[in-house]
Amino acid sequence: VQLQASGGGLVQAGGSLRLSCAASTRTSSSYAVGWFRQAPGKEREFVAAITWRGGSTSYADSVKGRFTISRDDAKNTVYLQMNNLKPEDTAVYYCAASLSPWDLPVIPVTDSRYNYWGQGTQVTVSS
Repeated sequence: VQLQASGGGLVQAGGSLRLSCAASTRTSSSYAVGWFRQAPGKEREFVAAITWRGGSTSYADSVKGRFTISRDDAKNTVYLQMNNLKPEDTAVYYCAASLSPWDLPVIPVTDSRYNYWGQGTQVTVSS
């Protein structure tokens, strides 16, 4: 599985961006796609995730109400709509795929649970 992230850029505080994560393929074990971010000098952190089967979602508390994750099954693409961006949202954003042949009780939120990673896309929010 190859993942291609895009959509980053420079935006003023309060603005919006939409990130895209295109997957080269999906299999019966394709379970979820997650977005993580890493700011300079900080550890990578979970942002949001969505399951391919059922469309269940999970969000970090810091982005709830501002970010929305969605999927387009026909395009094998997951989107992260980011509204009301804040300077603290500045980071490199990565998408990743988690594989599981069966549905899990909880959507994975740790990066160790994700098997494939795309290249990052830079998001910079100016104050």
